[in-house]
Amino acid sequence: MEEALQRLLDEAAIKKVHLRYCRAVDRRDWELLRSCYHPDAIDDHGEFEGGYVGGVDGFIEYCIQGTLHFRSTTHFTGNQLVEVDGDTAWAETYARAYHRVIGRDGEPDRDETGNARYVDKMERRNGEWRFLHRTVIVDTDRIEPAAKSWAPDALLRGTRDKNDPSYRALVTKG
Repeated sequence: MEEALQRLLDEAAIKKVHLRYCRAVDRRDWELLRSCYHPDAIDDHGEFEGGYVGGVDGFIEYCIQGTLHFRSTTHFTGNQLVEVDGDTAWAETYARAYHRVIGRDGEPDRDETGNARYVDKMERRNGEWRFLHRTVIVDTDRIEPAAKSWAPDALLRGTRDKNDPSYRALVTKG
């Protein structure tokens, strides 16, 4: 029973790393993003022009530069399969990523949507799970012109930094 409980706790901790990753990218919180990776980790977002394969510092710079072209991003997590073996684990997480890309040269904004899977080798060090090797697999993607907004401007709007209303909600009382 104790082993089964530990496995569930490990799986929950691993899933939370992925959720922190999504939050970090969507809010452009680079300290939070760094906390998801071990210092010697590799991120593989593809070996192509405009892709990135390499260490954490380079990946954060890749994200900083890449997200400058987005008005917003939303990473939505779906199915997660986690297999734990001691202090190592393998995880596959299905995700849908929405990117509102800022239009250039008078072009309208566009929406880029992708269905992807994150395939992760995880490692627990000093009691903390983090990515050791993350690979992104894109299953489908599409680009569409951004439609007119249906939401009134008076609605509370998210921001892509620590001014986002959710950061105020995360403050706990001591």
